[in-house]
Amino acid sequence: MKVSTLKALSPADGRYAGKVNALREIFSEYGLIRYRVLVEVRWLQCLADDAQVPELPPLSNVMKDVLNHIVDDFSLDDAERVKAIEATTNHDVKAVEYFIREKLGDGPDTAPLKDFLHFGCTSEDINNLAYALMLRSARSKAILPAMRELRGKLRSMAHEYAAIPMLSRTHGQTASPTTVGKELANVVARLDRAQQQFRDVVIRGKFNGAVGNYNAHQVAYPDADWPGITEKFLSSLDLDLNPYTTQIEPHDWTAEYSHCLCRYNTILIDLCRDIWGYISLGYFTQKVASGEVGSSTMPHKVNPIDFENAEGNLGLANALLGHFAEKLPISRWQRDLTDSTVQRNFGVAIGYQAIAFSSVLKGLGKLQLDAARIEADVSVAWEVLAEAVQTVMRRYGIPEPYEKLKALTRGKPVNQALLTEFIATLDIPDAEKQRLLDLQPHQYTGLAESLASQI
Repeated sequence: MKVSTLKALSPADGRYAGKVNALREIFSEYGLIRYRVLVEVRWLQCLADDAQVPELPPLSNVMKDVLNHIVDDFSLDDAERVKAIEATTNHDVKAVEYFIREKLGDGPDTAPLKDFLHFGCTSEDINNLAYALMLRSARSKAILPAMRELRGKLRSMAHEYAAIPMLSRTHGQTASPTTVGKELANVVARLDRAQQQFRDVVIRGKFNGAVGNYNAHQVAYPDADWPGITEKFLSSLDLDLNPYTTQIEPHDWTAEYSHCLCRYNTILIDLCRDIWGYISLGYFTQKVASGEVGSSTMPHKVNPIDFENAEGNLGLANALLGHFAEKLPISRWQRDLTDSTVQRNFGVAIGYQAIAFSSVLKGLGKLQLDAARIEADVSVAWEVLAEAVQTVMRRYGIPEPYEKLKALTRGKPVNQALLTEFIATLDIPDAEKQRLLDLQPHQYTGLAESLASQI
């Protein structure tokens, strides 16, 4: 029965459903079943290819095609059939095994295959690889492309605004000027590091049986190199083997994956709050869509809703990701099932993150720089040149430069005339004195422009 998104329990499947469509193939119940089927079939194929398991003959071309079609043509109807079987078995992984048996049918080539389905496996062998493949797929197909798109937008803005002077506000107070582009370049540099750390997380899997010792494997084939066989199998799935586990893969890499995303998202929250503030100061205005309402009662308002939406959804994502990182590596003795229900929420966390990414990009696309407003702020902030003057005084050995500028400027209105009069009294080379006299607040940006242009 089709359910309207208006009745969805989660906003990810309701209000924001369109922003997470790319994740449904990966993280839905359908996606989980599909990856379980893939793992079961590929393990069966691996065993058939290995001479150390002589009772399972090499696959004929016909059977190779049959098995590949089970994976490649897996459909929503197939997933529903698995769920129908599960209604009887009350076991989701066993239902997958029985589904594959059905798909193989009855024939002279299928009998030995059916006997070797799920050979030596515990349910966690199938599940941990399924989730590993899901998270790897999400990283390569959804998360990293979104990160690259976001980086490209911010880098473009950093270059475009590299030379636009802007008043800094350390502790909320007037501080040495920077440029708009340099502040965005700072974010790009931080995101680059966080993105690389996320990209470099090694995705691992276990496939060593009921308690991690290849017990059943070894008793059936004492002379087979089971660690070697399973390492080759995981390598074929582009996963790294974790050779030391209990019944479950300990999820340490999943915690690393989650923590890396948390750190990336935290940088984005910082960006959203800063952009929100710059909009409030009037440094940026926002493009207005025809017919759009900013406030239900104040018609003049254009609220920074995209950055607020992003901040809220990043917070939700981080709450879940933080829970994954703290909870999943903990299991009672060799196995408990507290991880199972938690892992089903991977898609929820990454869904909220995807919603946030979409909002950030939309918000950045609506920004319009008000250079005149920014210039008006920085051009009258003569007090910021106190740092420049006292630093030059230090170079030329004038005693107590900081204290003298503090006495001149602190708690007082500072203007060009006050600084000009003070600079004229300094015992420094004439060329240096003239350089200070010519210096304007908007010019005191150090290497900001070149740093922004180089990102």
